[in-house]
Amino acid sequence: MRSESSEIEGQQYRPGNEADFERLYRTSYSRVLGTLIGVLGDRAAAEDCTHDAFERAYRSWSSWRKDAPAEAWVHRIAINTAISYQRYSRMREVGQVIKRLGRPTLPSDPSSVAERSDLFNALRKLPPKQAAAIVLRHHHGYTNREIAAALEIPERTVASRLIAAKARLKALLDSGPRPAPQVDLSTLSEDSVPSD
Repeated sequence: MRSESSEIEGQQYRPGNEADFERLYRTSYSRVLGTLIGVLGDRAAAEDCTHDAFERAYRSWSSWRKDAPAEAWVHRIAINTAISYQRYSRMREVGQVIKRLGRPTLPSDPSSVAERSDLFNALRKLPPKQAAAIVLRHHHGYTNREIAAALEIPERTVASRLIAAKARLKALLDSGPRPAPQVDLSTLSEDSVPSD
């Protein structure tokens, strides 16, 4: 619980002043760390995120606005850092699962290889969350429920990510290079070829 004196101290911070930032760091570090331990449930991860949050706050210190208490501002940065950490951790776990399960074998038919290559290139252009849902569904055969459990998200979110990913993939694949039209050269006569 914050005391009235810490509120008064907070109003004395000056954006961009290094001594004030050091004071903010000393007075709020343990509370920010405690918050992130509660959010992440992992002390080591919370310490990393707290360090990153204060680093980000320091880089932005000159643009801090006095209309928000400095400690609340740092807490907001810290919580956003923790959320990003959780997202990254989940996506990394999904990537590791996919690597363990292996890539599909490519067919020997050259046109199939080209199509598969186009698909992999398009998948890389999807947002990571959409790509994870598509790969888990279509490469590994997961149900929406299994994808939801793997990514720790609601099934409805899985469904919306799959819909968005399919639409984006279709757009990416449709916008790719078009093959040249096939022309049967045997039907051409010398009369049908334009002269210079």
